Amino acid sequence: MWNVSEVALQLPTSRASERLLQPLWDYLLFHHYSLISSPFFPVLLAFASYFIFSCPFAILDLLGEQVPAFYSYKIQKERRPTTSMMMRSLGMAVYNNLVFVIPVVLINNAVMPAPPLPAIAPTVWELFSGGLGALLIFDTQYFFWHMAHHKNGHLYKWVHAIHHDYISPFSWSTEHLSAVELMTVGLWSNLDPLLLQCHPLTTWTLTIFSIWLSVEDHIGYDLPWTPSRLVPFGLLGGALAHDLHHQKPSSNFAPFFSHWDRLFGTTNNVVKQTGKSKWDEKDI
Repeated sequence: MWNVSEVALQLPTSRASERLLQPLWDYLLFHHYSLISSPFFPVLLAFASYFIFSCPFAILDLLGEQVPAFYSYKIQKERRPTTSMMMRSLGMAVYNNLVFVIPVVLINNAVMPAPPLPAIAPTVWELFSGGLGALLIFDTQYFFWHMAHHKNGHLYKWVHAIHHDYISPFSWSTEHLSAVELMTVGLWSNLDPLLLQCHPLTTWTLTIFSIWLSVEDHIGYDLPWTPSRLVPFGLLGGALAHDLHHQKPSSNFAPFFSHWDRLFGTTNNVVKQTGKSKWDEKDI
């Protein structure tokens, strides 16, 4: 295990002083090295992000009309998740991580241990460009994988169908997945940053941000201040796009961005307005 003198010897101060993220990286290395160097840290970070981001919206779902300022943004007001539905999805996420993800991490660490953490932090540009690059690659991978599973009945039945148990998604349903789908998504999430040679801090930041986007896709609320609404030109799909995918599964296959659906003509902009039969057009 590293100690302070070993870190100091490996840390070129002239380069470090030019990096805005170096103080944060130094703090993590000096005070939490045993945690962040653990092979289980990425799993813990991913699940903790999923849990923390989902909780506020689960509370909103339980309160419903008691919080009209938020409930007015609910996309399918006639459908609300029950406590049992939430516990089922959360339990599925816990089960998949314990039974499938952790054993794979153990095997991978035994066969191919991770290299030591670098002493130098990434630049802000490296963090942004690496994270965006990996996010775009993942978005492409999942779009074609997702579309293929909706086009092929056998793949859909045995791999992806469980995610469509609910027509109206909710925050906990983000990881309402089969083990195969979770492992596929996990493989890409870990492999893509490696292919781009991303710094660990970039990878962890990407993990947190991508899980926030994933949870936002499933919250069932078209809130005006979410990233999908703040990013211009409809570049992000967000909750409305994915909610419509659960209503009409032959559309909106991309997990985050909108360009692939536009290119393949699978964008669905039809929004349910009132009741159960009135529909209108609205831009995503």
